[in-house]
Amino acid sequence: MHKFLLFALIGMMLSSCASYTATSSRVAVKDDSAANAGRVAVKENSAAIVVRFSAGDRAVIEDYYRKSAPAKSSPGSMPLLKGGWLPADIGAEPLPPALERKLSPLPSSHERQKVGRSVVLIEKKTRVIADVLYNTVK
Repeated sequence: MHKFLLFALIGMMLSSCASYTATSSRVAVKDDSAANAGRVAVKENSAAIVVRFSAGDRAVIEDYYRKSAPAKSSPGSMPLLKGGWLPADIGAEPLPPALERKLSPLPSSHERQKVGRSVVLIEKKTRVIADVLYNTVK
């Protein structure tokens, strides 16, 4: 009887530890309030960080390029896919500083770049594409 209680107690302790570690670093917060529209919020100590263009940032980028002069088309194009890898030699350019100042701050691990007629959000070290705004640049 004592062995059974001991095993039951150990089992309960282990299962609570496992459930804590499985959920402790995966917290998703969605804030749709008008005051925070267009802001990117990232918890740095989270195990999985998802960074995307917000609706507000999409509107600012589209408006900026709608008003600007036509862009030079880049030679050769490749499909830009979320989760795909952006080669270093693709000819990506940083966004203009005037535009970047209007956008939400990003975590230090990510950056926005213009690739041909699209704007991508990439993870700097791995160059993995987190999000794409297709055919934004005229």
